[in-house]
Amino acid sequence: MARFAILVSIFALFAASSFASAALVEHFFNVEEVTVRKLCRDQVITAVNGSLPGPPIVAREGDTVVVHVRNKSPYPITIHWHGIVQLFSAWADGPEYVAQCPIKPGTSYTYRFNITGQEGTFWWHAHVSTLRATLYGVIVVRPKYGRTYPFPKPYQEIPILLGEWWNGNVVELEQQQLAVGGPPIDSDAYTFNGKPGDLYPCSKNDIFKLNVRRGKTYKLRLVNAALNKQHFLKIANHNLIVVAIDGAYTKPYVTDVIVFGPGQTVDALLTANQPIGSYYMAASPYITIPKGVPFDNTTTRGIIVYKDSKSSHPPMMPVLPDFYDTPTAHKFFTNLTGLAGGPHWVPVSRHADEHMFVTVSANIALCAKPGTCQGPLGHRFSASMNNVSFLPPNKTSILEAFYYNLSKIYMTDFPSNPPLVFNYTDTRLSNDMSLIVAPKETRVKRVKFNSTLEIVLQNTALIGVENHPFHLHGYSFHILAQGFGNFDNVRDRKKFNYVDPQIRHTLSLPVGGWAVITFQANNPGIWLFHCHLEEHVPIGMSMVFQVDNGPTPETSLPPPPSDLPKC
Repeated sequence: MARFAILVSIFALFAASSFASAALVEHFFNVEEVTVRKLCRDQVITAVNGSLPGPPIVAREGDTVVVHVRNKSPYPITIHWHGIVQLFSAWADGPEYVAQCPIKPGTSYTYRFNITGQEGTFWWHAHVSTLRATLYGVIVVRPKYGRTYPFPKPYQEIPILLGEWWNGNVVELEQQQLAVGGPPIDSDAYTFNGKPGDLYPCSKNDIFKLNVRRGKTYKLRLVNAALNKQHFLKIANHNLIVVAIDGAYTKPYVTDVIVFGPGQTVDALLTANQPIGSYYMAASPYITIPKGVPFDNTTTRGIIVYKDSKSSHPPMMPVLPDFYDTPTAHKFFTNLTGLAGGPHWVPVSRHADEHMFVTVSANIALCAKPGTCQGPLGHRFSASMNNVSFLPPNKTSILEAFYYNLSKIYMTDFPSNPPLVFNYTDTRLSNDMSLIVAPKETRVKRVKFNSTLEIVLQNTALIGVENHPFHLHGYSFHILAQGFGNFDNVRDRKKFNYVDPQIRHTLSLPVGGWAVITFQANNPGIWLFHCHLEEHVPIGMSMVFQVDNGPTPETSLPPPPSDLPKC
């Protein structure tokens, strides 16, 4: 306890010494419906300040960000600041009915948070329904003044957000899907910075272009803002050097392909070292659902244009991996390592105060009227973690219930292990009715302040196998190891990387496989941990951590802001 008190005092002195260099970054977000023209048609979308993507937020480590959100749309909304840990500011985290009640139409809420001990590429997005299809934007956090990147300064930095587009009202499309319990409705296009590119109808001029100078190096701040698809990304004839993922620096990793799922970010250096000309940057989906299941198999592309290139020469197109190329995806995900000793490096602990083994499963919810549902076996699609299908409250948020000690809102008995041990990745059990029905409950995992957790995430083959990008709110974590099949505590523990593991806030859980993560629970509050495939959120593939308050007021959750929305 004395050591912790000393650390808190040192942090306070450091914060005081750096206060003068910190800034207040203020934005005003007007959320409203606008009409845009894409793919030969006019479409009404919900956007911030009339733009797609929404306005970028640019700050430095230590800055305080204040965003005034005015909801002029017909939908309740919240905003999540994806990857920002919200240290002692859980009220600003955003997920509906977890951190707050939604901002009702015609009302406002001000998000206020400090960017503490972080720099890199993050993003913001709506955290209600499928609204994040068009409500999203980049967050760029640069080093404090006087500090530099752990690599040569690039000539220019370019945010590139990969999105997903529907020819329709995304809220209504989701409601149609949930009403019958069926699969999600596929998107109609993918986009770079809101532009689908010239492979789509009426989109020859609606294409992202990046003008470069030969010999210069550019930092691409890549964000996968898609709802339901992971992606491969390549630039013809060019290698990229990955220098950061999810706002954490990596050892430089040279690759000709980027693989990232919804919620993940990649900082990659592009050196314009090829003959003067034009080169396509293209992205197509990485698919892990069984072959034969339909999906949006289109490709978005932009153009990298060298200065003085001749427009008469067509751009060169990269050869993208096969949609189902799991070996290429796994190679990318597992070859990345953390920059040990670099800026904001957090040494990994070999000790864990608590161990969890959490299964991730697709499930069914029994159809109330047989024959009216369009999910597996005539029932409704559902999902679970440790056989608990998460059901959020609707009368208040879990965070308010935690702060005010309200009863009957949630239970603190989320299981640390699955209720039944079985051969998790055996596809012969995919439709076993004794395994695939999970109760819908509001159960959270209670964690002591400052304790260290080690969590084995085990994918299952129930209903079907799939890769899941899992996002943890309030924290980043070390990935100790990942692999295929069932986790073996003796065999696989020998693979743990305690030297330079990658640090992420969003993990791609291997299809038919497992991953082990660890983090220190030093941020009190209520924190969502969920699959970032939007189709899996409303059907229950989430869990919640309750991190208890620390021993002092400085290590406890502060009171809620006065304008916190009410349910």
